[in-house]
Amino acid sequence: MKQRYRYLIAIFFFAACSSKPTIFEQVSYFKKPVNYPVLSHDSNAIFFDSLKNESVRWKKADVFNPAAIVRNDSVYVLSRCEDNPAAILGGRTSRIGISVSLDGIHFNSFNEPVLYPSKDGFQQFDYPGGCEDPRIVQTEDGLYVLAYTSWNYKVPRLSIAFSKDLFHWEKKGPAFAKAYNHRFLDSASKSASMITRMDGNKIVLAKIGGRYWMYWGEHFVNLAWSDNLYDWYPMVDTAGFLKKIIQTRPNHFDSDLDECGPPALMTDRGIMLIYNGKNANGNNADLSLPKGTYSIGRVFFDPKDLVTVLIRSDEPFLKPTLPHEISGQYSAGTTFAEGLVYYKEKWFLYYGTADSFVGVAVSQSKSER
Repeated sequence: MKQRYRYLIAIFFFAACSSKPTIFEQVSYFKKPVNYPVLSHDSNAIFFDSLKNESVRWKKADVFNPAAIVRNDSVYVLSRCEDNPAAILGGRTSRIGISVSLDGIHFNSFNEPVLYPSKDGFQQFDYPGGCEDPRIVQTEDGLYVLAYTSWNYKVPRLSIAFSKDLFHWEKKGPAFAKAYNHRFLDSASKSASMITRMDGNKIVLAKIGGRYWMYWGEHFVNLAWSDNLYDWYPMVDTAGFLKKIIQTRPNHFDSDLDECGPPALMTDRGIMLIYNGKNANGNNADLSLPKGTYSIGRVFFDPKDLVTVLIRSDEPFLKPTLPHEISGQYSAGTTFAEGLVYYKEKWFLYYGTADSFVGVAVSQSKSER
């Protein structure tokens, strides 16, 4: 009997040691593979602006805050590009440009933006501030869905656009325009992380209970649902106010803001939301970080109800350390994640740095740490 017992133990031991780790095992450990930005401003890129009736150097100032998607075995990054380096922070026009890479690190950029303010039915929302801070997902049948901020210098609005090829986009307008008799149309909203799942090695939108869902927000995180991916309904409490799923925490890296990052992902530990935390400037600040710093953390939600927090990081897993992350428009230091892809058996996390550049971090397996 003892010999049989030892035999069973040996079987279980070697089975455990030889079991292949899931693709989610790497997502906890990231390393910056290069010490320079993978995308930056370009003074030579020129685009004819129909609203201004003139040619503009649309990415002369800064390129940052990237979305990312894999298509045809290449990584495509859609980034926020600003035009006027002489204008102060927030006083420029943003357009969304696109770049492509065969290794996830070295990119070739296209000369014209793919989403921008124009003479259409959405000019009142998009202009003059522009189209900012995209997050991208795709459906099972290959429709690309972009969530971005429409900025008219008055109210930032979370907006939606559709595409079949990443280059030609159909704007659908503000995401909350119809919800609750237009109640939230003129309220500030931004930063949407739609819930996705893995379909083999491909990230696709998930349906839960027959609906699409997304986390969104910056001062606190809310949850919203949709049947068609462009009309979204935020979750409200019994008094009719936006329900706060997670909030800022005093003396933590997210003491001032907790802003949604890349699309949320269903994992073996729960629904993972990577989010961007801003450190406070006052007494609530995390003293281990410079005040005002943006760094990156994670929270896992219960897939049974989408709102119960299972795990939330007390410390960021990525923070500003490189020169281009602590110099630029926002010199307090920024690593601001918006894009996550699974590519060539690695996770690539794309983030904005100091509101000026695009950086990348790549996952590591246990043997590489």
